[in-house]
Amino acid sequence: MSMQHILKGRLLSRAFDKESAPGLESLPERAVSEFPNFVTPAGLAQIEARVAALQAESSIAQERDDGAALARIARDLRYWSQRQATARLVQPLAAPDSVRFGVQVSLKFADGAVQTLRLVGEDEADPVSGRISWAAPLGRALIGARVGDPVQLLETQAEVIALET
Repeated sequence: MSMQHILKGRLLSRAFDKESAPGLESLPERAVSEFPNFVTPAGLAQIEARVAALQAESSIAQERDDGAALARIARDLRYWSQRQATARLVQPLAAPDSVRFGVQVSLKFADGAVQTLRLVGEDEADPVSGRISWAAPLGRALIGARVGDPVQLLETQAEVIALET
């Protein structure tokens, strides 16, 4: 048996092992939003950093011959590369007169509590940190409001008390 046949047999055997390995079945694609992909400068930087990190992870997974990691990384890289390609950078306004994308809004509730939120892109939203997606119901409820306006948020009402970039 020639060396070529031996190598070919080992490669086919190895390919069969990878195909039947648990966790390597086709991963579902990450859902892409139907909304325009508006991003702040910070959001665009986060997307670019994620793409770069996934590319680095892919190189490491290839070196380790980690098929499961490669499948996950490839799926995530398709998502983040698509988000990078469709990103629409929105520069912040110097002095906003109403709530819009990228604006930070301070709200005062009936009990006197004040909450500050910033409307950002879907991929950079982090409600715990006060970053709300402009496409989320809460974000859409705030768009267009001006200082002094009442806004209905779920089952409560608040007043817009300040706008900043």
